[in-house]
Amino acid sequence: MAVAPPDNGTPPHPPRNGFDRFFEISARGSTLSREVRGGLATFFTMAYIVVLNPLILGSAVDGDGKTLPIPAIAAATALVAGVMTILMGVVGRFPLALAAGLGVNALVAYEIAPEMTWADAMGLVVIEGVIIAILVLTGLRTAVFRSVPTQLKTAIGVGIGLFLTIIGLVDAGFVRRIPDVANTTVPVELGMGGKLASWPLLVFVVGLLVTLVLVVRRVRGAILIGIIGSTVLAIIVEAIAKVGPSVVDGKPNPSGWSLNVPELPKTVVDVPDLSLLGNFNVLGSWTRAGWLVVLMFVFTLLVADFFDTMGTMVAIGQEGDMLDERGTPPRAKEILLVDSIAAAAGGAASTSSNTAYIESAAGVAEGARTGVANLVTGALFLLAMFLTPLVVVVPFEAASIALVVVGFLMMTAVRTIDWSDYEIGIPAFLTIVLMPFTYSISNGIGAGVITFVLLKLVKGKGREVHPLLYAVAVLFVVYFLRGPVESVVL
Repeated sequence: MAVAPPDNGTPPHPPRNGFDRFFEISARGSTLSREVRGGLATFFTMAYIVVLNPLILGSAVDGDGKTLPIPAIAAATALVAGVMTILMGVVGRFPLALAAGLGVNALVAYEIAPEMTWADAMGLVVIEGVIIAILVLTGLRTAVFRSVPTQLKTAIGVGIGLFLTIIGLVDAGFVRRIPDVANTTVPVELGMGGKLASWPLLVFVVGLLVTLVLVVRRVRGAILIGIIGSTVLAIIVEAIAKVGPSVVDGKPNPSGWSLNVPELPKTVVDVPDLSLLGNFNVLGSWTRAGWLVVLMFVFTLLVADFFDTMGTMVAIGQEGDMLDERGTPPRAKEILLVDSIAAAAGGAASTSSNTAYIESAAGVAEGARTGVANLVTGALFLLAMFLTPLVVVVPFEAASIALVVVGFLMMTAVRTIDWSDYEIGIPAFLTIVLMPFTYSISNGIGAGVITFVLLKLVKGKGREVHPLLYAVAVLFVVYFLRGPVESVVL
């Protein structure tokens, strides 16, 4: 989300006490009040993840047809976000909050989990986090990061944004698959029969428009306000119209609410359900899905999580004027190490990989420059853990608003791609469009990498391609051909 320019009006001062010295509050030209204000802004800008992550993970089924309990996902999402954000503040001492990553959670929910059990899928997230930690400690993370062209990294983020958008539109019922019996070659349609003919769809449209107005007006926490406001509207509509769920007694109700029926909960505050903590298996997926599929899933998780954090870290540093002459923020290695720990912690708690949030820029715009802001943001996430009964009130029609808006925010980076250069424009295009059109993040990344390498080779510019990227391209070729490859190898 776009934010106001940082306030750097206060010159550095000598530290006032040990707390000030440890977090370098005065040294970075900040104050305690600015840090607190920044921490509050960051939380209210990204708190929607406590609602949205459970709805994304809770809507998917694993290979055994099982789902994860939404209240437990919500509690674990808040817990891990709180602990990891505080850890980033203490170790990284950088105003960068962490929570379950959008895009990565969609990959886990819609691509990985259906191939195995939830415990197996989360085990792969743990493996990915451990690998990233090793890459950080050995310095290989920077090498791999540099092997992928910057504009292709941008295209990956844009493609994930469009993927989230189509998921949001479909989950809200705004876009629906046309039944196979229909005499048409058009695969999807608007609403039902080309019309927005239900109360839930009206709630989605109104909520989305209001949220977009708030975003344009730079209102802090616009997405969270949009979700809450749409949920309140949905509760009122349900109380009057008695719409009911989308499935009644096993029969479809196309005009009903998706996932949750918006009704007032019996309780607001409750002891959090932490039953999902430790519910992961690092070995089961290897026999269930096959070693080749598992390797590619881990690789795709690593790619989706890997580049986003480094880009976010630099963007936050730029926003707060905290980068050195090489464009590196202070304590970069510690920041990346905490991020890798957060990825593994998210898998261990069944919340999907936790990663850095660009919404932290809202806190930087409010004056945050140190890890003190993270202490505030993290404490609020821990408090939110006791309010998870509210999550089961939110229908998809309200929560999906965030997916569409976040999709737009991620889409804005497309302007930095040089479309006049076909050698990067074509791979970027394929990366972006194949993610939503094939409902697969890995397909988009693979197509982009393979096409980039191929075009460079046919243009006689093979030396411009980093050796590591050749290895990545080969892995993706194997991934796309994994059907016949597995029939030969396994």
